[in-house]
Amino acid sequence: MDALYDAHDSERRVAEPPKRVAAPERTPFERDRARVVHAASSRRLAAKTQVVGPQSDDFVRNRLTHSLEVAQVARDVSRALGSQPDIAETAALAHDLGHPPFGHNGEEVLARLAADAGGFEGNAQTLRILTRLEAKTFDEAGESVGLNLTRATLDACTKYPWGRGERPGPKFGVYDDDRPVFGWLREDAPGGRRCVEAQIMDLADDVAYCVHDVEDGVVAGRIDLTRLDVPAVAETTRSWYLPGITDAAVELALKSLTTVGSWPTAPHDGSRRGLAALKNLTSDLIGRFCGAVQQATFAAAEGPFTRYRADLVVPEETRLEMAVLKGIAAHYVMQADDRVALMARQRELLAELVAVLVDRGSDALDRPYADDWRRAADDHARLRVVLDQVASLTDLTAVSWHRRLVSAR
Repeated sequence: MDALYDAHDSERRVAEPPKRVAAPERTPFERDRARVVHAASSRRLAAKTQVVGPQSDDFVRNRLTHSLEVAQVARDVSRALGSQPDIAETAALAHDLGHPPFGHNGEEVLARLAADAGGFEGNAQTLRILTRLEAKTFDEAGESVGLNLTRATLDACTKYPWGRGERPGPKFGVYDDDRPVFGWLREDAPGGRRCVEAQIMDLADDVAYCVHDVEDGVVAGRIDLTRLDVPAVAETTRSWYLPGITDAAVELALKSLTTVGSWPTAPHDGSRRGLAALKNLTSDLIGRFCGAVQQATFAAAEGPFTRYRADLVVPEETRLEMAVLKGIAAHYVMQADDRVALMARQRELLAELVAVLVDRGSDALDRPYADDWRRAADDHARLRVVLDQVASLTDLTAVSWHRRLVSAR
C-alpha cells in the first residue's frame, strides 16, 4: 500500500478477503482498475457517441476511446504530482460510464423527463453504476453494492460531490436514493470539495475533450485551423462554455495557441504527413496544458498531492485556451446543420422510448431492471428504473429498441 493512502482510503463497503494468486498480490487500487476495465458498462462505451456517432466514421472517437485517452493523461499527471496513478486512472476510465445513448444530447433528454423524479445526470449515473447497477458484490442483506470499489477510488470518480440543487447549475453527483453510499464514500471529506484525484480526472477529461474533438473535426474536414471565424468561435465559446469571455480574450487565446510550433500553416490534406503533423499538434497541446497545470500546482503548494492535502491549480490562460478549443469544435461540428437535425431526431427517439417503457413496464425491460421495476415503490421509482435501463443502452441498441417497441406499434 502507498504510504500516502491509509486503511480508510482502501476500505470497501463489503469487506473482501485477500485473494491467493501466484503472481505478486495487487494493491486494492490496482484491483479497482481491473474491475472497471472488465465491467460490461465499460464495453458498452465503444458504441456510445462522443461527439459524432461511432458508426459514422472509423476514425472518430467514441466514449470508450475517449475514456482510454483520458485515463492515459490522468495517469501521467497523477504520477508527475506524486499521487496514486491507479486511482486517477480508474476514475478516468469510469468517468463516462453514466452517459446514455447519444452523449450529452441524450443526457439532456433524460434530465428533462426526470425533472420531477430526482433528475438525471451522467455523473450521478456513473456513481449509481459503480455502486449498484454493475453487479459484482452483494451485502449481507442481499443488495448489490456494485463493483465494491475502495473509498478513495469512488471519491475520485465523484466529479460533482453534491446533490441536485445544492449548487448552481445542472451538474450534480448523486441521486437521493444513492445517498447512503455517497455518505460512506465522502466520510470525513470536506463538504463539497473534490479530492485531488478527482480534480486530476476532471483536468484530463477537459484536456482530451478539447484537443481530440478538434483533431476529429479537422480529419472530418469540418475544421480548418488556418481559417477560423474568430467572432463566431467567440460567440459559441461564450454561449456553451464561458459566458463572460470577450471576443478580444478569445482572439488572444487563439493567438497564443498559434505559437505552438506544430500549429498548422496550411489546411489539412489527409496525407500521412498531414496526419502525422496533426498528431504532433495534439501531443504538443496536451503537453502544454498538463505542463502548465503541473508547474502551477507545484508552485502553489509543497504537497503531498493526494486526497485533500492539496488542490490542482489550472492557470487562467490554460483554462481559456482549452475553452476556446472546445468552442472551435462546438461551432464547426456540434452546431453544423446536419448535426443539429440529427440531434433533434435522437431526442425524439429517446423520449418516445422512455414513454413506451414506462407504459409497458417490466415485460419490456432486461431482467435486472425488470426485477427493479417489480420492487419499485411508486411511479417515480419506476421511472428511475426505466432511466437506468435506457441509460445502459448503446446508440444502436436504443435505435433497435425504438424500432421494436415504438415504430412497430
